[in-house]
Amino acid sequence: MEEPRFVETGSGSFYGDYLYEQVVPPQHFLRQLKQMIEWKRFTRKLLKLYKGGGVVGRPPFDPALVLKVELIAYLYNLTERQVEVYVNENLPAKYFVGLAVDEKAPDHSTLTVFRERLIQRGKLKVFEELLEEIVQLALQKGIEFGSIQIVDSVHSIANVNPEKDQKRQDQGGEPRDPDARWGVKHTRKVKNEAGQEEEQVQYFYGYKAHVSLNAANHLITSLECSSGEAYDGYHFTSLVDHDLAQQLPVETYTADKAYDDGENHYNLEVRGLHSAIRLKKTRTEKKDDNKQVWLELRQTPQYQQGLKERYKVERKFGEAKQGHGFGRCRYLGRWGFIVQSFFMAIMLNLKRMVRLVAGVGFKTRVVA
Repeated sequence: MEEPRFVETGSGSFYGDYLYEQVVPPQHFLRQLKQMIEWKRFTRKLLKLYKGGGVVGRPPFDPALVLKVELIAYLYNLTERQVEVYVNENLPAKYFVGLAVDEKAPDHSTLTVFRERLIQRGKLKVFEELLEEIVQLALQKGIEFGSIQIVDSVHSIANVNPEKDQKRQDQGGEPRDPDARWGVKHTRKVKNEAGQEEEQVQYFYGYKAHVSLNAANHLITSLECSSGEAYDGYHFTSLVDHDLAQQLPVETYTADKAYDDGENHYNLEVRGLHSAIRLKKTRTEKKDDNKQVWLELRQTPQYQQGLKERYKVERKFGEAKQGHGFGRCRYLGRWGFIVQSFFMAIMLNLKRMVRLVAGVGFKTRVVA
């Protein structure tokens, strides 16, 4: 069988590995990330999406190389155009990607084509498999997975000005992002001018990422995407099933009140799992005997310990938004958000794995 051909990157030349050995520090985050993973496994997985498989037609860039450029973009919160320049000018980034010093990075249009290929030919399955691959790598590296999983959702604002977009639609135009929807960001109780307490609701226009995160190692194990109006509780059971299919040692699931649905508690019980979903007062303070089962649940050690772990997912969301730009959508449309969410989750997991395996933390780039 003929071997696939790729664009020559010069990584084995003097200007490749030899020179990088002299200039990229051994403990640099990107050196550790390059060494931690056998990236060729992604070449084999992604090459199936290439027409001709790298054998017929013009040689493409190795898909694993393009994937690494994408991860650099998410790591440093760069656009496709910015990451092209960054990789060309930054030696550790060039080394991580697999380019010789005198070789040019793939241009931004190559990244766009790569992303479209994943969407059109790989569909949702390829993104789920990429995330699963990272989780399995963590298991192979001996990273410990604890028994508690945390489920929650995080919102991203659509790359749209809602006021201008509404004016455009009022004049007969199409919405800039037809898949985005209004959703509730959060509710809080405030006092009005009369000193009375009332509920204040803050809304956002965009999308949600529904996440399952392991409390012990902070790795994202399952992910689903929806528009902003989606009810969080509907995504709970499918996230649980996806975790269990990966053979994770899960015993307890914890989540906030938005997931306190009888169906979710029941599905955990059927699967032999403990529920630490925070209970609403309507369950524990109602005036009938049916509340006893919920009062007993609230006293279990699994429930109490699960709620203590919930803050870790909020910390992960803060990292994604403040450090890597996940507060706003990079692209338009549902599929654009799916791409962003899965690449973000993969990047966050790899970042965490380098910390756990090599003890090397990530430092943001210095902007002049």
